[in-house]
Amino acid sequence: MGTQSVGDSVDASALRRFTGRLLADLDRLERLLEDGAIEKGPTRIGAELELFLVDDHLQPSDTGPAILSSIADPRVTAELGAFNLEVNTEPIPLGGGCLGALESRILELLATVRVAAEEAGSKVVLVGILPTLEPRHATLAHMSPSDRYVRLNEAMTALRGGPHRVFIKGVDELNLVHDSVMLEACNTSFQIHLQVDPDRFARVYNLGLLALAPLLAGATNSPVLFGRRLWRETRIALFQQSVDTRRPGPEHRVFTPRVDFGTAWVDESVLEIYREDVARFRAVLTADPEPECEGDVPRLAALQLFNSTVYRWLRPCYGVANGRAHLRIENRALPAGPTPRDQVANAAFWYGLLFGLEETVEDPRARIEFDDVRGNFFSAARFGLEAPLTWLDGRQEHARDLILDGLLEVAARGLERAGVDEGEASLYLNVIAERTASRRTGSEWLLRALGRLRGYDATPWARLTHGILERQRDNRPVHEWDDPEVPRRSITERLQRPLGAHMRRDLVTVRATDPVALAIRLMRWRRIRHLPVEDDDQRLVGLVTRSTLFRFLSRTEHPSPDDVAISEIMQDELVTAPAALPVADAIRLMRERGVSSLPIVEGGRLVGLVTERDFLTLAAEGLLGPEGTGKD
Repeated sequence: MGTQSVGDSVDASALRRFTGRLLADLDRLERLLEDGAIEKGPTRIGAELELFLVDDHLQPSDTGPAILSSIADPRVTAELGAFNLEVNTEPIPLGGGCLGALESRILELLATVRVAAEEAGSKVVLVGILPTLEPRHATLAHMSPSDRYVRLNEAMTALRGGPHRVFIKGVDELNLVHDSVMLEACNTSFQIHLQVDPDRFARVYNLGLLALAPLLAGATNSPVLFGRRLWRETRIALFQQSVDTRRPGPEHRVFTPRVDFGTAWVDESVLEIYREDVARFRAVLTADPEPECEGDVPRLAALQLFNSTVYRWLRPCYGVANGRAHLRIENRALPAGPTPRDQVANAAFWYGLLFGLEETVEDPRARIEFDDVRGNFFSAARFGLEAPLTWLDGRQEHARDLILDGLLEVAARGLERAGVDEGEASLYLNVIAERTASRRTGSEWLLRALGRLRGYDATPWARLTHGILERQRDNRPVHEWDDPEVPRRSITERLQRPLGAHMRRDLVTVRATDPVALAIRLMRWRRIRHLPVEDDDQRLVGLVTRSTLFRFLSRTEHPSPDDVAISEIMQDELVTAPAALPVADAIRLMRERGVSSLPIVEGGRLVGLVTERDFLTLAAEGLLGPEGTGKD
């Protein structure tokens, strides 16, 4: 949970004063470590779970602020997007029935949020990236009303010196330019914490980095963004790029992103990480001075605020609880969902690996190169269980085989060493074993369901989200989920859905300067009746229809289509609509204006197209089902 209270000013003098406080906090932390003033034991665990809120049409719902007001529970907090919330569990001592207690507390918090969400007209969905998200949702209009987020966006954009650019390539490709950090709100995660004794921190942190790749490979749940199939855990690429403040620099210069795996092992102390981050990254937020101590213990408020704006996938955290300072490792790599049972199983696997590897691996630095560990992480994010990994002593394994043939046993021994009840350890590690053996992660379920639904509907995102929502209700782990049935919706239900759920996104377009001959051929080749005309910035400037071409070609004498620019024949007085317009209103608009197609425009740019034929197909599906439309 990031620090929410920030100062009003981010000018040079305020940042200079804050940086002075930050450096003083690092000096205080060094003295705490030298004096042995940081708590040693008991080991505690905890979790933060981010979630999506959706409306009756399964579109993102900005009900987060209203829900927070109605709950007034400090364990439920705001997130960057108004369609997100976060729930936070209290620390739990590691051992005994801690895993079941963690799941129970997550379920309790979710139940509270779900009741409040229903009252606010929304529902809770646990998934790394919501399938129904569209770029229009990632705008400042959907940002939570918090000074922290306003300041963060202003500072990040200023450091970047311009718009945020995102390029991710998987089965499909996403290439876009965005004007704010709101793309970060498209991610939700399950962040797990482990309190660590200061003298064990470096070794446990390094083992945590080593274990991240196999953990993530078996826990992926974010394969789709804005209708594109990208990485098995697309969050990893999206989060890094959405808050990237680097500017293009000299080709031989190395610049580190604020979201990163790290650049080297930790040798001795947590101070190495904090000093590295202060050296590499500027402060982007300031805070009004707070009391320096909580009792006799330094709060290190400036360090905590700065640390909340540097997003290592494995992040060190300093805190004060019950009058004692402590250190935690925060694992930020895991996605939300598919269910609380899956999430706690992921946590059990990681905790078990840390304690198991600590017993069997004296020093990972002597047995594997850091670059291999870093490469493993991104391989796991891209390919999931099929990711090729380089393991200890140069062993080459696929993630699935590595988990099944050894790491589950290591994790079981680690949980036993940590004092976790054998029955609990077996329950949760069996979820990992079954999920891995069946290759049925959240991402694989989503992609398989998407393939099935796409055979019936070109825009199946709401149906896919509905499938997730329904299967999360009973908390069965994802490897037990059945494939979704193709639902049959009434005409009334379909007419209330937003236009964006039905528009064609994969468009063929032309420019106004292109020859009419190109339009003729494209429309014949693609068997389409409407051809948008856009400029180099994807702004809609006209439309060519089959009727337009008939009128041109039916002239008694007409120039060759090779010699006439499309600008001379296109329609330039256009009727357009936003993606959020309900289908019923779109049909009414088309009838009133006498048009047979409706370009969908957001921010002046063409994002999709619907035609009369699309609505006829929609009506046939509602009346007859897929069989009546000739679809599989």
